[in-house]
Amino acid sequence: MLRKLTERYLISLGFHLKPGNTFMAVKKEPVKKKAEIKKPSPAPAGAPNNLLKKFLREAVVLITGRQSEEIVDLLDTTKHVNEFIIAKKLDLTINQTRNILYKISDRGLVSSIRKKDKRKGWYTYFWRIEVLKSLEFLKENFSKKVTQLEHQVKSRETKRFYVCERCHLELNEENALLHEFTCNECGDILTLKDNTKLLREMKKSLDWLRRNLISINEEISKESEKIEKKKARERKKTAKKKVVKRKAALKKTRLGKAKLKKKPAAKKKVVKKETKKVAKKKPVKKKPVAKKKVVKKTRPSEVKLKKKPAKKVAKKSKKGSKR
Repeated sequence: MLRKLTERYLISLGFHLKPGNTFMAVKKEPVKKKAEIKKPSPAPAGAPNNLLKKFLREAVVLITGRQSEEIVDLLDTTKHVNEFIIAKKLDLTINQTRNILYKISDRGLVSSIRKKDKRKGWYTYFWRIEVLKSLEFLKENFSKKVTQLEHQVKSRETKRFYVCERCHLELNEENALLHEFTCNECGDILTLKDNTKLLREMKKSLDWLRRNLISINEEISKESEKIEKKKARERKKTAKKKVVKRKAALKKTRLGKAKLKKKPAAKKKVVKKETKKVAKKKPVKKKPVAKKKVVKKTRPSEVKLKKKPAKKVAKKSKKGSKR
C-alpha cells in the first residue's frame, strides 16, 4: 500500500517509471517568456476627465451591470436631470430607468430632487451622480479585491496543488493525500500543478488594481478639493449677504437718529391780522339811573326775638252757651 502511494506521489511530481521499477526524473522544457507589455505613455491634459468617467462607469457596472453603463454620461452633470429625458435617451421605459436609478441610489451613488407638476399633480424626479461617493465605493471594492489576491498569491507560492487533467479538479496537498492522489470522479492519478503562469496573471492583476487605487485616490483628493472650494465660496457669499444686511440696518438706524436730532423747530408763520376800519360811533346821551332802595337784611336770631302781637279773643255770650 505504501509503495503504491509513493509511486503515485512520484508520478504526480513528474518522475517517469522505468521497466525495472526505477524512477527517472523527466526533463521539463523551459518555459518561454512572453514579451513584456509596454506601459502606456502619460495621458494628455484632457485625460483625467476620461479617467474619471471610466471609474464612474466601473462603479455603476458593479451595481447594475454593463447594460446601464451609458447612464453615467447623462448623470455626470452639474444640474439634476429629468428622469423622463434619461429614459428617452437610453431608449427604455420609465419603469426600467427608475429600477436602475433606485439600485444605484441604494448604494448612495446618486442624489435626487422631486418637483410637483402644477397641471397633473404628480411628482417628477431629477437625478445626478455623486462623484465623490462613487469613487469611494470603487476604492472600497478594489481594496477588497487586492487583499483577496494577495492572500491567494501567498497560498500559491507556499503550498502545492494537484490537478486531475481530465476533470480539471484541483486539490491541495492534504486533500490529495486523503484521496491517495486519485480523482474521486474519474479515478485518474492527480498531477502536480505548475502555478507559475497563474501566479504571473495574479500578480499582473494585483499591479493593475494597485495602480488604479493610486489614481482613484488622486481623483478623490481632486474632487474633495473642488467640494471644499464650493463650500468656501458659499460661505463667503452668505457672509457678504449678512454684512450687507447689517450695514443697511445700521444705516437705517443712524439716519433715523440723525433726522430726529437735526429736525429744526417748525417756525410759526405770523399771520398779520387785517385791521378793520371801525366807524366812529356817535356819542350817546346817558339816561339818569334810578337809585335802588337798600333793604336791610335781618338776621334769623333777630326774627325770633320779635314778639308777635297777641290776638284778641272774643268772649262768647252766655246766651249762646245756654242755647
